[in-house]
Amino acid sequence: MLLLPRLPEDVLLLILAHLDRRSLGRLAQVSRGMSRLVGRDAVWRNVAKQFLNSGITRTGADIYPHIPLKERVRTAQNWHDGVCRKEVLLKWKTKLLPWLQLDGDTLFVSQAADIRAHRIRRESGRLQQRPSRIYSGHRGDVCRFVSTPSHLISGGSDGRILVHSRRAGGSAELPGHSQEVHCLDCREDLIVSGSRDRTVRIWSLSSSSPRETLPMSDRVWSVAISPAQSSFVTGTACCEDRAPLRIWDTERLECVCSLGSGFRRGAGVLDIVFESPSQILSCGYDTFIRLWDVRLSTRKCVMEWEEPHDSALYCIQTDGNHMIASGSSYYGVVRLWDRRQAACLQFFQLGPGPVSSPVYCLRFSSSQLFAALASSLLRLDFRPGASDCR
Repeated sequence: MLLLPRLPEDVLLLILAHLDRRSLGRLAQVSRGMSRLVGRDAVWRNVAKQFLNSGITRTGADIYPHIPLKERVRTAQNWHDGVCRKEVLLKWKTKLLPWLQLDGDTLFVSQAADIRAHRIRRESGRLQQRPSRIYSGHRGDVCRFVSTPSHLISGGSDGRILVHSRRAGGSAELPGHSQEVHCLDCREDLIVSGSRDRTVRIWSLSSSSPRETLPMSDRVWSVAISPAQSSFVTGTACCEDRAPLRIWDTERLECVCSLGSGFRRGAGVLDIVFESPSQILSCGYDTFIRLWDVRLSTRKCVMEWEEPHDSALYCIQTDGNHMIASGSSYYGVVRLWDRRQAACLQFFQLGPGPVSSPVYCLRFSSSQLFAALASSLLRLDFRPGASDCR
């Protein structure tokens, strides 16, 4: 140990990068100089890759670069152990189907026909009760919306699709569907919408006319555009056919394949998330989370996790590495999954009483998870010091 500090700093950092979390913690107590070295992000990167929601994805990207890795690993231990504080952030009297988007320090929440932008205070992590901005214009409830740096695109129960400007204000209407717009996704200039009217429409953000309307054999519950924008995936109700998941070519606007087979009637897909250009996660009424390899040479389910209480799964989110969060249809249950394990890692019942709302939408940051229920918005705070849930 006496010779260790005499090594060149780059060699010492390389050695420290191979130590585990406990060893690094003990080494930081040796001296101020060693504590300074142990605090470097380069030392914690290998450790962080093994933790849930540390911000290091499977591809090596860092999605929380402004937060020191050492601090994130401490918080990630709480995600793994289920140590958190539960708090009700917002309540409303009428039961709704709210949706969320988290963009930096702003949480967008749909309530009936409006989308409200709430600032998150950096120090406390609390939500400002008064919205900084309200986006309106629908004649019915907002069913889904997505955010981009410049716009909010929303679809409503009135069949309308609105493009709200986040910079200049105001909104423009796109020719919508004849029934509820159940799902939307947007990447750069490409928009894909799906509806109860059994159609999918493909739009350009810079144009007010749809590029194409694709007839579907069933109601469309979910859509997701690939990161490369070369394809998109649709999830249907699985009532009129037995292929609820399909991949479509963005340029040719043709179905290139169906994923899986043997789905029972009604096993509709309610949420789809691209984890990488070659992998998607799906969930729905059949109570399974499934990981699909969508590469041309594979295109099959490679892993699956079953909801232990046989509940439909309304929504999923992923940290891009080991963690998956899911929202159940009963009792306001949120589950955390480690994809390296078959069983659920942690679960939290957010709703009060024996009969409660589904979890309609989940969003999380490095330290907080936001869950939208029928009549409330809740937060689980995993920062060190939070301990209500354990």
